[in-house]
Amino acid sequence: MTARARQTSHDLKPWGFVAPALLWTLCFFVAPFLVMAAMSLWERVGTDLVASWSFVNYAKFFERGHYLEAMLNSLEVTVIVTVTSILLAYPFAWILAEKVPARWQRLALVLAILPFWTSYVVRSYSWLLVLANNGVINQVLLAMGIVDDPLSLANSRSATVIGFVHFFVMLLTLTIYANLVQLPPNYRKAAQDLGANGLQTFWHVILPLTLPGIMVGAFLTFVLCIGDYITPQILGGNQELLMPQVIMLQIGRRADFPTASALAILLMVVVTIAYLGFARWIRLERA
Repeated sequence: MTARARQTSHDLKPWGFVAPALLWTLCFFVAPFLVMAAMSLWERVGTDLVASWSFVNYAKFFERGHYLEAMLNSLEVTVIVTVTSILLAYPFAWILAEKVPARWQRLALVLAILPFWTSYVVRSYSWLLVLANNGVINQVLLAMGIVDDPLSLANSRSATVIGFVHFFVMLLTLTIYANLVQLPPNYRKAAQDLGANGLQTFWHVILPLTLPGIMVGAFLTFVLCIGDYITPQILGGNQELLMPQVIMLQIGRRADFPTASALAILLMVVVTIAYLGFARWIRLERA
């Protein structure tokens, strides 16, 4: 084998390793996305799909208020879930990293990620049983005499938020914990030597250094939450529709695949904008 042939073989080896992943991505992401993008430019006329190659389905989003309302509902729920999950996850991650002895941290982490091992459907229905009119919470409140009538907790936005937060707190805990355990203790000692108290050390040293972990977890929460269909469908009770539910209604009830494709593309645009907003911290985390 000549030197040039050996060099060519050496240059092709990396492609041999990445080819399966590239092929998988092309077949199961790029190709379906292109089909969906093309379908979004078609129209449903009666029971037929017509290749009109127009933006009429995108215009529907702005012309019909319920589509825009569903997008706003999705954004509101996602922001509430993300902020609430961060506020709950940070103290939890801090306790795991700082207060739990090192020999018990692995066990504590395993217990923390147990919700990941539970099906979305099972977890959502479990919360429905807890929040229902005759569920655990209402039964306790009635037995203690705190309320006279059951509270309407299930089939609401609050139930959807609770179901989401239960899951995403654990995701954020892992990303924040990973940053906290990597912080050199000398940073805190240096801050104390310079006269900083505990709050100042946290605000000016620890929080900025763990911000990449917070933002990575927040972005993952945003993406998974805004595109989730199961949890709002089970816990929300169709009291207000989120964007994934509207998309599924176009498919399941009307068989309007062009409109569903256009709405899905618009949802992906929102996720892309969110990524651009989080990109700075994601790059820092990878670095």
